Amino acid sequence: QVQLVESGGGLVQPGGSLRLSCAASGFTFGRATMRWHRQAPGKERELVAGITSGGGNTYYGDSVKGRFTISRDNAKNTVYLQMNSLKPEDTAVYYCNAVVYYMSANYWGQGTQVTVSS
Repeated sequence: QVQLVESGGGLVQPGGSLRLSCAASGFTFGRATMRWHRQAPGKERELVAGITSGGGNTYYGDSVKGRFTISRDNAKNTVYLQMNSLKPEDTAVYYCNAVVYYMSANYWGQGTQVTVSS
């Protein structure tokens, strides 16, 4: 059974930092591209960041470049999103996503709420 379990969300003041984690199971993590997406109220889900299976390539949405960093630990089957210099517009539910090409599958976690407010 595939599971993606996000953690690390919460309430933070503008300018603060949070680190999200996503623990994966049920597939070969080291063969999956991992992504973080987010969805704010009334808006479409958007790609925040992605990282290839070996961690050699990363990419980011324009709105988070220079502030967010995606990383992964294949030994721990976990992907991270370090979020710095947070802004109120970063408020959203953040979702972990696994693109498992060898299974032709795309999996999603349940999401974790991030609220940036003073």
